[in-house]
This record gives sequence, C-alpha cells and structure tokens, in this order.
Amino acid sequence: VQLQASGGGFVQAGGCLRLSCSASGSISDINEMAWYRQPPGKERELVAFIYPGGSRGSGSRGSSDPVKGRFTISRDDAKNTVYLQVNSLKPEDKAVYYCNARAFGGSDVWEYVWGQGTQVTVSS
Repeated sequence: VQLQASGGGFVQAGGCLRLSCSASGSISDINEMAWYRQPPGKERELVAFIYPGGSRGSGSRGSSDPVKGRFTISRDDAKNTVYLQVNSLKPEDKAVYYCNARAFGGSDVWEYVWGQGTQVTVSS
C-alpha cells in the first residue's frame, strides 16, 4: 500500500488549501486515516484523524486544539482518499503535512503507512 499526498503550496495568512492523500496498491481495507504535520525544527504532530463510517459515510473524527474550527478532515472510501481542508491559515501552520493510514494490504497484516509529505508555507 502506498500513499500519495498533494495540495500543498504557498499562501498568505488567512488563505486556504485542500490537501489530498490517495492510497494505492493491493488494498483490502483501510481503517483510520490521519494527517500529521512537522513544522521546521519541531517534531511531527497529529493534526486530525478520521475513521471509516461504512454506510453512514465518514465515521468519528477529531483534530488537535491548534486547528480546531479551521481544519476539516474528510474521506472518500470509494476512492481510498483522505482530505484536509485547511482554512484561515496562520504562519504557524507552516509545515510539511503527512498523511497516514492503517491499511490491510498484500502483506496480509494491518500496517501503518505514511505518505511522502506535502509542504504548506504561509506568509504573514
């Protein structure tokens, strides 16, 4: 299973972006999906997570305090894709954003997979 993230870019403070992350390869199932970020010189931190919802659509979700009310995570299980809508961006949101998924694939075990990261830069 591989994850491909996209959608990062350079925006002014107050701007918005939509990050996408699609899973590909031999996929039997995907459980939780999440976005993390790593600001310059800092450790990677959880931004938001979401569980599958089956017939109800997206399942339970959550986000970290710094992004609550500004960032929204969603997923399209038919496309094996997770999104992160980032609004009202602040300079402190500058980071490399990584997607992560717990997937069951060709290895016949559940494993956590990381995407390659997409850079978000916010100017003040």
